[in-house]
Amino acid sequence: MSNSMRPLSEFPNSKIRAVFSDIDDTITDEGQLHPEAYEALWKLHRAGIAVVPVTGRPAGWCEMIARFWPVAGVIGENGGFYFRYAERRMQRHFAIPDAEITSNRQKLDKIREACLKEVPGCAVASDQFSRLLDLAIDFAEDVGPLPETSIDQIVRIFERHGAVAKVSSIHVNGWFGTYDKLSMCKVFCERELKFELSDQLDHVVFCGDSPNDEPMFEAFRLGCAVANIQRFAHRLQHRPAFIASREGGHGFVEIAETILRHRR
Repeated sequence: MSNSMRPLSEFPNSKIRAVFSDIDDTITDEGQLHPEAYEALWKLHRAGIAVVPVTGRPAGWCEMIARFWPVAGVIGENGGFYFRYAERRMQRHFAIPDAEITSNRQKLDKIREACLKEVPGCAVASDQFSRLLDLAIDFAEDVGPLPETSIDQIVRIFERHGAVAKVSSIHVNGWFGTYDKLSMCKVFCERELKFELSDQLDHVVFCGDSPNDEPMFEAFRLGCAVANIQRFAHRLQHRPAFIASREGGHGFVEIAETILRHRR
């Protein structure tokens, strides 16, 4: 297991070029994007820092986020793609080809049926209709929250069918393919920010809150978490380097202010 999470007061004095961040329960609080957190996004943007949400949320949401939020782009469906809106043009890059997306959908439909049959109380996520690459099974957004035994059972169903499964704070997301949040983050850095992530680890930050952020916590030297990561700490082999004192969007504001204070 990686080192214990340190308070933001120990965050190094480094000029940050980019901030990658989960959305649900990292920028939001109980499903709501509050004005303080949204203003923190704007403050980072105005300071010339590239802000890139990295989320399990679907393509339909990411289309809107890329267009309307102060972001350099958005990585969606746990690394299945990124969308970037620049010069009045939406740019889309997918981890797998169209034919594979279509064939995978049929396999995910079978997993959906198995989850609904075998796990009482779970549901297909309400945003599933706007997803392209993955299946999201809800255990804590519009249902439950279900116990950890049910969450683990959902994960086992995905894995039984040969799919990758990751647990967020509200959903179990599953897909077919070798991509994840980190792999698409590297692609975004190379294609859009014009640097290799591995060369800029002292100048890029990731913010998260749940087990599906673990590949990012492992890779990012300046990985940060909001305080509600504590409820999942027992599931993490790789913990973030730093932790905010507050939860959700309030914690994100704390992280953003720390970054901006060092930049000033």
